[in-house]
Amino acid sequence: MSHIAITIQATGEVAELLIAQLSAVGYEGFEEQETALVAFIPEGDFDASVLEELLGTNGITYTQELIQQQNWNAVWESNFQPVLVDNFCGIRANFHAPFVPQPQYDIEITPKMAFGTGHHATTSSMIRLMKDLSFEGRRVFDFGTGTGILAILAEMMGAAVVDAIDYDEWAVNNTLENLEANHTTKVKVWQADNLSDISQKYDILLANINCNILLHFMADMRRLLSPGGILLLSGIMPSDETQILAAATPHGFELQRKIEKDNWLALQFIVQ
Repeated sequence: MSHIAITIQATGEVAELLIAQLSAVGYEGFEEQETALVAFIPEGDFDASVLEELLGTNGITYTQELIQQQNWNAVWESNFQPVLVDNFCGIRANFHAPFVPQPQYDIEITPKMAFGTGHHATTSSMIRLMKDLSFEGRRVFDFGTGTGILAILAEMMGAAVVDAIDYDEWAVNNTLENLEANHTTKVKVWQADNLSDISQKYDILLANINCNILLHFMADMRRLLSPGGILLLSGIMPSDETQILAAATPHGFELQRKIEKDNWLALQFIVQ
């Protein structure tokens, strides 16, 4: 599959807002450069009118480039750097040398289109929330797994069962590659765009997606959690916190903790 790379002259909070808005209309990967934001979307899904309407209100212009699938690894390999989260979890590609000293958990992620390499604040903040939880013997569900990084970490931390879904075939295939690279045995991943066919109960649910999807599936996420279960959410901007809390509270979720980084929030809830 070929992708369109859209280069937008935006940084900082403007770029963060655009990531949230573009995610909601089908853009699947982002690269935050020093002076620009590059957003990627499958060639067949690109609609110039939608993009121009979104950018036009802010007077922002863009350029576009066709990225052939066979060139994608080279694009990522030239930009992908190792990530270390609090000396707790290291994320690197197979062409990077091991961390010295070794972090508690060392995850190998093949740099592909799927979101979740640890570079973005939403992923690293989810990892920081996970750091202080016990996963030993727990049943875990990863909603919108991306590269599979959080599912892989959950298994490494001792989870007994890890189920993961993503709506995007590319992400599922990338996750399968990453599961193999990290020698996982307990993570199961499949393609799905909703939670309606899932009836199992879980102790911990991870959802690093975007605000609109989190709001839409709040009731389903509660249905999947056992009493006392933990819900970790990210992909939330500070301006979205009020509506997330308003949606979560009626379903019996109690906010326990939050982390803010680079104008993004990660929230930890417990089922009351």
